[in-house]
Amino acid sequence: MRIEEFRENTLETERLYEGRVINLRRDKVQLSNGHITQRDIVEHRGAICVAPLDEDGKLLLVRQYRKPAEQALLELPAGSLEAGEDPLVCAHRELGEECGLIASEMTPIFQCYLAPGYSSEYMYGFVARGLKKAEILPEEDEILEIEKYTLEELLPMIGDGRIRDAKTICGVLLLARMELTAGK
Repeated sequence: MRIEEFRENTLETERLYEGRVINLRRDKVQLSNGHITQRDIVEHRGAICVAPLDEDGKLLLVRQYRKPAEQALLELPAGSLEAGEDPLVCAHRELGEECGLIASEMTPIFQCYLAPGYSSEYMYGFVARGLKKAEILPEEDEILEIEKYTLEELLPMIGDGRIRDAKTICGVLLLARMELTAGK
């Protein structure tokens, strides 16, 4: 099968919802085999996550309540891109807002779609080093606790389900791989 055969031609689009963080649309599409169906799509501007690594080699994570999951999750600091915002700029901003830190070094470690079956959200992951305290206030609608862990502590937490957030799993595993490769 050629790649052109994987495309879906949009026949019409219906706007269902316009919100602060997401929009929702329904596309009527024609598949390469001629079948016509519909796709419900969550539109998102994209997001970042940051793996802040302190001078002791500990990773800072935030614990916050997530209403869709109905529980507090342990996650890498993250946030949505503003319209037209550069992911690197967003990563620095979110590190300040969520952890009260600035980083002298911010290195990209991954990019991925979070749920391409229904969402356009694309995430940029970074590792932050050279951390220093900043006088940045957290956003009013976020209640966070900061926790520190070594990579050796985090890896079993992924396996046993204490870490359930996809971006955090991705970031921790890639950072562990980078650290292992650097140690060779």
